Formats: sequence, C-alpha cells, structure tokens
Amino acid sequence: MSSYKYAETLKETVKKLSDFLSLKELHHQPCKGAVLPSENQLHEFIALCRSLIFPGFYGTPDISDENLLYHTGINTERLFNLLVNQISAGLLFNKDTDNTLEDLNRLREQAEQKAVDFISYLPEMRRILSTDVTAMYNGDPAAQSKAEVILCYPAIRAVCNYRIAHKLLELGVPLIPRIITEMAHSETGIDIHPGAVIGEYFAIDHGTGVVIGATSIIGNRVKLYQGVTLGARSFPLDENSNPIKGIARHPIIEDDVIIYSNATILGRITIGKGAVIGGNIWVTENVAPGERLVQAKAKQ
Repeated sequence: MSSYKYAETLKETVKKLSDFLSLKELHHQPCKGAVLPSENQLHEFIALCRSLIFPGFYGTPDISDENLLYHTGINTERLFNLLVNQISAGLLFNKDTDNTLEDLNRLREQAEQKAVDFISYLPEMRRILSTDVTAMYNGDPAAQSKAEVILCYPAIRAVCNYRIAHKLLELGVPLIPRIITEMAHSETGIDIHPGAVIGEYFAIDHGTGVVIGATSIIGNRVKLYQGVTLGARSFPLDENSNPIKGIARHPIIEDDVIIYSNATILGRITIGKGAVIGGNIWVTENVAPGERLVQAKAKQ
C-alpha cells in the first residue's frame, strides 16, 4: 500500500523527532574521532577473559600442556587490541569538544597503559576467582565438581564479570565497567555494581535477583542466597533538591556472614563478622558479630 496518504503525518513526525531542543540529554553527539563503546566487542572481550582465566572451559576446548602457551598468547594479543579500542572509546565518551590528533594519541597511550595494567592483573584475578569457585562448590551439596560450578553456575559468570569490571574501574576506566556488569545482569539476573568491594571466597547460591549496590563492602567467605538486596535507603538531597552522588550508602558485610534468600539490607550499616541473616526480612540497623537475625515466630 502506498504511504502517500500518510505523507504529511510522517513528515510532521520526522520534524518533531528531529527537533534538537526536544532531545536535551537524550542524545549523544560524539566529538571528532570518538565512537561509543561496542557491546559486541565487549562480549568478545569478556569471552576472551573467561577463556584466559578458565582455559578449556571457555573458548577453545582442546587445551593441553602442549598448546596452552600458544592459545594464551593469541588470546592475550586479541584481548589487548580489543581492550585498547574500548578503553579509548570510554575515555572519549565524556568529552564534548573536538580533539586534536595530539589529544587522541595521548588518550590512546593512556588506554594502552590501562590495558597492559589490566592484563598484568589477570593471574591474580584467576587466583581470586578460584577461591570463589571453591566457596560455591563447598557451599552447595548439589555441586558434583568444581568443573560443574565453572561451567553451569550463573554466579561464577556474574562474579567473573564483576571482578573484571571492578579492576577496570580501579584503573580509572569510565563507562566500560558498568556496561560489563549490566551484561552479566542480563545474562544471569545477578546485579553487582562494579564499584562494590568484594573479598575472597565469595559465594552466591542460585543467584536470581541478587542486587549489590555501588558502595557495598563485602568481606571474605560471605555467602548470599537468591533475592538478597544490599541497597540504599532514601538519598540525601543538596540545596537544589538533587540527590547527592558519591556518598557511602550501602551496607558493610563483614567476614563469614550468611544472608538467606530475599533478605533486604539497607543503608550504611554493618553486619558483623559471622552473623546470620534469615530470609525474607528487612535490616536497617547494625547487626552484632555472631548474631542470628530471623523472623519472629507467630504466636499461637
């Protein structure tokens, strides 16, 4: 059918959609030489990181003692090139003026240094993630092997993305860390902000619906079940009634804490070492070390 009789309506709609003033903050106008980070390339970046940290489980399946060095070298080179391009895109994202060639080269050099620093950290990241695998295996009677945990458990994928994103954030990489953790959120249903600080031997059982806020601090040997929220209470406002950014507003979870399913922990409170938080309760005050906090039994 011809769209002729709708031409005026379509023309008017195009005009409205093209009204630059109506866009306000809803558009992105890149500076010269800038491109947005690529979600497709970041998916490849994560796949390469997983293949380097867990060779044989991700990436090329036929890994052996004889070819490990070769595959590691190829993947590391590809990882470096991808990461430099994406970090460069992240560094350029916040710029709102044209860049000279000198500016672009300087940012490229920064991106290369950050990429090298990240890749140099991968052996330590593998060590830390191995503790997470151990914690999830030891904490789940249904797990038949650590290999099963690595291959099947969504929590390992989410925590792997988080640890990658957190390191990039520490290195001063903008935007990219948040994209990476949101990719894991979409993949697993587990939402961990890259700014959270999480210790070793971290376990999430099942995982669906877990939320960990940006300023959360989690110690070693902490276990969370599905639906746990480490969130913030109402935000303080400035003199213009805008939320104040950058303040510590999420919980501190000390070592050896267990938090059961659908518990909600809100505000900058401390859950003391070895405490146990029962399921389906709200916690807005400090919990002493070793304390067990559960729902009160209904009176008969």
